[in-house]
Parts: sequence; structure tokens; C-alpha cells
Amino acid sequence: MHYHISVAEPGSHFLCLTYIIPDIASDYIEIQLPAWRPGRYEIQNFAKNIQFIEAVSQSGEKLSIIKITKDRWRIATKGETEVKVQYSYYAAIQNAGSSYVDGELWYLNFINFCMYTEGRISEPYQVFLDLPEGYQVACGLPFHGANTLTAGDFYQLVDSPLLASLTLQKSEYEVNGVDFKIWMHGNLKPNWKRIERDFKRFSREQIATMKEFPEQDYHFLNLILPTAFYHGVEHRNSTMVVLGPDDEGEGLYSDLLGVSSHELFHAWNIIRIRPIELFPYDFTKENYFRTCFVAEGCTTYYGDLFLKRAGVFNHETYIKELQVYMKRHFENNGAASLSLTDSSFDLWLDGYEKGIPDRKVSVYHKGALVALILDLYIRKKTSHEQSLDDVMLLLWMRFGKPYIGYTLEDYINIVEEVAGESLEWYWQECIFGNNPLETRLNEAMAFVGLQMTTFSNGNIQLNVLDDFRAQIQRDKWLSTVQKHTEDEEEE
Repeated sequence: MHYHISVAEPGSHFLCLTYIIPDIASDYIEIQLPAWRPGRYEIQNFAKNIQFIEAVSQSGEKLSIIKITKDRWRIATKGETEVKVQYSYYAAIQNAGSSYVDGELWYLNFINFCMYTEGRISEPYQVFLDLPEGYQVACGLPFHGANTLTAGDFYQLVDSPLLASLTLQKSEYEVNGVDFKIWMHGNLKPNWKRIERDFKRFSREQIATMKEFPEQDYHFLNLILPTAFYHGVEHRNSTMVVLGPDDEGEGLYSDLLGVSSHELFHAWNIIRIRPIELFPYDFTKENYFRTCFVAEGCTTYYGDLFLKRAGVFNHETYIKELQVYMKRHFENNGAASLSLTDSSFDLWLDGYEKGIPDRKVSVYHKGALVALILDLYIRKKTSHEQSLDDVMLLLWMRFGKPYIGYTLEDYINIVEEVAGESLEWYWQECIFGNNPLETRLNEAMAFVGLQMTTFSNGNIQLNVLDDFRAQIQRDKWLSTVQKHTEDEEEE
């Protein structure tokens, strides 16, 4: 399969696309545009951004092309062995899952506008970018010649966003043989020495915890806007992050660290450690699953935990981040009626909207809190010999590394294997039920000298208790897995 992508009038924000389908041996073919994208479990109907579409033969003859669903077309091939589909796509949105082009930037998420031919989704793709002269390209896909990208199949293509511009800034570092690149586009002058030091630290900590990294390279793609924004999306060997405002203050840098650590852990958890219901992705409809509290909740918990373990966050900053999760859950939807599993399932319904009062919980915020409860419970029971780290590592070894989907039952079994006991109370109260979390959370945190206080006005505060024995346990919980050498500290 081949794609040619150009922009005739940058100010119009329209992509000009040619999709070339070779080796046709049937009277008709059907082509499909995805209805949703990985990392955002809701129908997004990208087809609404297609302005026009036509199919032509190798000789230029127009072929019959009929729309048969909102994002699927049937083409009568008339005996042709190769067909070109030509269409335009409006790319004018800047968030971490969209596409945008103008006179100085190409930001492409191929999932928005690229198609596959029914029955041929696993065939390789070659993409030619008709870029303005001098543009630098940031993308996780391999290059073959100038401005030509290749993907092993459609799944790899649409899991590899791209930034291209004359003004891209880049830094890179290496951890355990893995090449990491940090790309920036926006009106700022990054403190690369500080960024490289902190990114290397949390990358090293994550790899040490999980024993290995799934890819040989990884790209942090960052689009920095002048307005307030916070959004990140995980991909196979990259992440797309959109942040703002571009004032280069500590708030922007803290956001960059938090979202980057979170998205990097997704390289294991959801990209490879994936629920069986998402194997493989079906881009035509909803892919319902009940374990997003694992995919997003555990990742939210670990994103900041890795920053503390790696020495990027100090103790005060980490406690403040924990309090943020608590405030967002208890002050916003602590009395919600849906469980975590039901809220995971209903992501496809209204998971990314505010919704009606007291209906659903956040798989991110409540998911992080129940991950904290589980981690501290296992640590207390085993005197830190076992933890949630071991759960994630077993998920990686048994499901992520062999790249097979796990079930909810698989997750339950691994957790109870690590804990060494049945945890029926945890599943019924924290995962399948909608019991208030305050008591269980404070029971777990007492082990490490933390206590959450709920005030009469509904506000939440997380306190650190002055208890020497609890401080020892807290230090063990937050201690680094990867010991830093003197040379690394100097870096």
C-alpha cells in the first residue's frame, strides 16, 4: 500500500491524499477509515473531515465509489489491478490525537485520515511526504530515502504520529541501549541539560523496574502551544504531547515531566500489556473492555511514582501529586454509582465528558488510588518483598512480551499470586463495587505514615504523619530500583 501526502494551500489546513492500492484481483474492493483511535476509547468519526473523495484507474479513468457506511466505501475496480483513491482531509485541530497543517508545521496522526483495504490490513505501507524544503521530521516510523516512511502494517502506521517543521528542536539520550529522542515545536528555548537529566532518570527507573524496554528507540513528540493545554497520547515507540502555555515556567516543566513519565510507562502497559478485547484493534466500532483501570489507573499511579523514585520529584512534590488524585476523585465523583469496571466499559459512551452527576468514576483518578491501595497492602503483607511492581512485571512476562491479550481474570489471578492470598475484599469494594474508598485508603496509607482528611465542606487534604517507623516504610516504598552511579549523578 502506498500513500502520497501533500499540502497545496497551507492556509486552508487541507491535506491532499492519494492512497494507491496495488495487486487487486477482484471486481470490487472496500476501503475503511478508522472511527476511533488507540488511546481514546470513544467513536470520533474522522470521516466527517473528508471534503471530497474519488477513485481513478491507472489510466486516469474515474471508477465508481459508493459510501456504504459512515466511514467505508466500495470501489468497482472494472478489472483494474491498481486503484488510486484521491481525497482531501481538513487538518485544523491541535490536540494530542488530531492533525494540523499550516505554513510552518505539519502535525499528522495517520489514524485520522489513512485507510486500509478490507482483508489487507496487515500489508506494509509506504508513505511519501511532499514536504517543504528543509523540513525536519520527527516520527517513530523508519525512513527509507528522503521523506519516505515505511510501516510493517496498518496498525504500526496509525500508531506513529509525526511532526515536521523547519523549527523543530531535538535532544537525545541513551538508556540500556535504547535511543530516546525528545522533540519540541513551539515558542520556547528548552533547558536541554535539565530535560535530558530528568528524562534519563525516569526512563532508567522504568526500565530497571520492568527489566527491559519493548522497543529499540522511543520518541517524545511535544507540541507547545501559547494557550493552556494538557494532553498526551501513547503510541508504539513514541508519545504525542500537547502542552501550554509556552511561558517556560515551572508549571509547564512539571506538566512535561508528569505526562512524559505517564506516557512512557504505556510503552509496556496498554501498548504491549493489552486487554484481550483490544486484540486486534477493530477500527470500525467500539472495542468494549473492563480493565481500563489497569491500563490507565496503574499508569497514572506509576507515572508520578517513577518520578519520585528516580529523584526527579522530591518528597513534597510527590505528596502534592497524590493529593491531586484524591481531590479529583473524592471532590468530583466520590459518590458515583458506577464501579471502575463499569466506568471502563462506558468509556465508549461518555467516558471523556463530565456526564450527569454521581454516575461514573475516572479510571485515571480512582484507578490510581486503588493501585495505591493494592501496592501498599501487598508491601505491608510481604515487608516490601512483593509489590505492584511484581504484578506489572508478571503481566509483561506472560502477556506483554509474548504480545497476547490478558483478561480481567488473568489480572485477578496474578495479583492474588503476588499477594499470596485471595483478595475478595479488594475486588468487591474497590473494583466491582462503588464502596467509598476513604477507609481502605487510610488503612493502606497508615503503613507509610500518610493520612487523608475530609473536611465538612468536602475538601480533601493529605497529611504526612510524624512517625519514625512509618517513615522507614515510606522510604522503602519510594526508594529507587535503579541505583545511580556518581557519573550519572554528575550528568
